[in-house]
Amino acid sequence: MTGAPDARDRAAIEQERDRIRATYLRPTGERPPSSARGLHHFAVVCSDVERTVRFYQELLEFPLTDIFENRDYPGSNHFFFDIGNGNLLAFFDFPGLDVGPYAEVLGGLHHIAISVSPDRWGHLRAKLDDAGVQYQLESKVSIYFRDPDGARLELLADPLGEMYGSKVL
Repeated sequence: MTGAPDARDRAAIEQERDRIRATYLRPTGERPPSSARGLHHFAVVCSDVERTVRFYQELLEFPLTDIFENRDYPGSNHFFFDIGNGNLLAFFDFPGLDVGPYAEVLGGLHHIAISVSPDRWGHLRAKLDDAGVQYQLESKVSIYFRDPDGARLELLADPLGEMYGSKVL
């Protein structure tokens, strides 16, 4: 299939989605507990440490919590931002490596969705406007935009565990 699926393709995709749902999805009370405690951190590559810190801490108001040398690549930085609820967004830089520009690839990052309260969502939207950051508004509770290196972010005003008024947890 090349390009967006047509109506027949979408019907087949929906059938497959229904099959997967029927095979694997269990009602909330019947699901086993997760083996995980939560997201410790999500790591993304950046090209400029200070620009990334300014974007995430100054614009999005996610406090920088630590920065140290990356154990996997001498001279590289590993740094973290608090995105609430005990979760961290982390970054690496790789000085001297040509990692190329951001690209959405199979198995790669599509977007990082970060939950914020509705009042913070409005506040951060105004800051994006003031900073001239282009974004796409979806469903009146979701803003999609890109960070300085092109990674797609979403600020979502829905509560954790919900998406557009539906429970997903």
